[in-house]
Amino acid sequence: MDVKKLERWIKSSTFHHSDFSDLDELVKLKREKKLKISLAFPTLNEESTIVQEIRVMKDFLQDRFPLLDEIAVIDSGSTDATREVAHQAGADVYLASEHLSQYGFISGKGENLWKSLYLLKGDILVWIDADISNIHPKFVYGVVGPLLKDDKLGYVKAFYERPLKVGDKLRRIGGGRVTEILVRPLLSNFYPELSGFVQPLSGEYAGRRKILEAVPFRVGYGVEVCLLIDLYEKYGLDSLAQVDLDRRVHRNRRIDELGRMSFVILHSVLTRLKEQEVISANKDIEKTYHQVKLRGGRIRLRPNEFNLIERPPMITIKEYREKWEKRKK
Repeated sequence: MDVKKLERWIKSSTFHHSDFSDLDELVKLKREKKLKISLAFPTLNEESTIVQEIRVMKDFLQDRFPLLDEIAVIDSGSTDATREVAHQAGADVYLASEHLSQYGFISGKGENLWKSLYLLKGDILVWIDADISNIHPKFVYGVVGPLLKDDKLGYVKAFYERPLKVGDKLRRIGGGRVTEILVRPLLSNFYPELSGFVQPLSGEYAGRRKILEAVPFRVGYGVEVCLLIDLYEKYGLDSLAQVDLDRRVHRNRRIDELGRMSFVILHSVLTRLKEQEVISANKDIEKTYHQVKLRGGRIRLRPNEFNLIERPPMITIKEYREKWEKRKK
């Protein structure tokens, strides 16, 4: 790895959200470049936080400053009132299983992201997690700003301080455990040029349709890291950037949940490495994760099965191409 090159990238391609806080300027750039911008929230049972997120973005980035052309919720099949309250708050609401149903449906964030390419009209798409309790317009304009100001950039990820809730107390740091223990070491070993990304698993990012439609989407927890790897491999490091959003507060997962997340991410990266012939394996990569549980002095194995497929690049989907050809006319 060329360390000096990576250091130059960090210096030139790392921003702070305050660099893009002039919303009038961003709206002007959007209009001059004749771009449409779509915001999508992938959801599953997020009724407690989604309303506030939609209202903040709609009030500030649609009504006050017309930066966003649409705000949508792409839902995996919530059993709470997520879809109803999101609609009442002013978002367009889509149930993922009802669209491109001829290709089946797999519940998960990656599926929602993939289908949002088909459903939404933006030249730039922004994705934000739906469980943020300290929501602020910077979560959108921070990642959109670099794309509006620099035509060479194609994809921008957020990073931030991630507090960890312990009991009723909120520790200033401690979140992002899977990132530090698993993902950053993996990238450092196999994709060292991506080592400069502070939070490769962050759920807030924006990208140009023309590059997002050209790469596959993992359906599960591996979607963020594989998107980053695939966009880097296809378009190069200089097409990527990151933005400091200061702080993000959201729910923290239990350690057993983090174990399942880590298994899927590891499987996704190993699969990509095998496909790229970076590593070789004489056996299939295991698809079942056995968690060890100790109860009453007895050790029990709990098998976890996952959908570990990936959706093909959206540009290869006939219905998508036909839809966009009609829009161009």
